[in-house]
Amino acid sequence: MSCCQLDNELWFPPLEEAEDYGLLAVGGDLTPERLLLAYSLGIFPWYNAGEPILWWSPDPRCVLFPAKLHVSRSLQRFLGKCSYRISFNENFAGVIYWCRRLRVALDGSGTWITPEMKQAYTRLHELGFAHSIECWDDDQLVGGLYGICIGRCFFGESMFSRRKNASKVVLIHLLGYLQQKGFKMLDCQQPTDHLLSMGAEEISRQEFVRYLEQAEVPPHGPLVSQF
Repeated sequence: MSCCQLDNELWFPPLEEAEDYGLLAVGGDLTPERLLLAYSLGIFPWYNAGEPILWWSPDPRCVLFPAKLHVSRSLQRFLGKCSYRISFNENFAGVIYWCRRLRVALDGSGTWITPEMKQAYTRLHELGFAHSIECWDDDQLVGGLYGICIGRCFFGESMFSRRKNASKVVLIHLLGYLQQKGFKMLDCQQPTDHLLSMGAEEISRQEFVRYLEQAEVPPHGPLVSQF
């Protein structure tokens, strides 16, 4: 099966046409309209600098349901003693900066946060669809994550940690907030040991689309953020 080539029209092929490893389409652009359509359909961009834009819809899909969050005893003890401060949308640019910088320094994987991607998600932040959660140690930004919110689904993009357990503390606070607001799920895209240890699980693409419908994520708008 050959991968679909997007043009200037605002569309995506059916998810069933994705390759076995999740690649659905190539090309297009990173306009807010295309990005929001992609997420509403269960699609996200992920590519490295110098490559064309690649659009993905993996099967299975890694998600974390707020009510199924698992916090280990050691992490519970840490939460009881740490003095981190958590904020929402206080430093979106700083969170993207550190997500890229630390991943590039660690294993090179942060190269997908290209200047074009940073600009595109910053624009979505200005429009009220992209959000950041920050962890502070005094005045130092030591952890955080950012993602897209449509309806009552939060699509996680990336996270970072510069202090012990900082990203886990951020994730716990985010999931508590999402549960309080009646969100259905946090989309994690791909599984990691970190996420799986905190209750993330893999579901089929078909199940994921059903949960998007339950989370008030209409595939063709109008799109709103309930964050």
